[in-house]
Amino acid sequence: ANVIFRRQIAEAADPEAMRQKMVKEYKSELMHPYYAAERGLVDDVIDPAETREVLVKSLAMLQSKHADLPSRKHGNPPQ
Repeated sequence: ANVIFRRQIAEAADPEAMRQKMVKEYKSELMHPYYAAERGLVDDVIDPAETREVLVKSLAMLQSKHADLPSRKHGNPPQ
């Protein structure tokens, strides 16, 4: 809050009260998983009751994954 809302806090008659207000607004509006999901910052929001099931399925899928590395075009000779 001190960084994001520094101008509003500095211009306020009571900076500490303004800071507390901004922190409360930030937490209520922006600090939830759906905000991050709307902006594509997370892949999925998992219900806590389904966490174990989702993790088991994800790890099972990755168990057989094989990633091929691209061949090198150039070596890394010492200079």
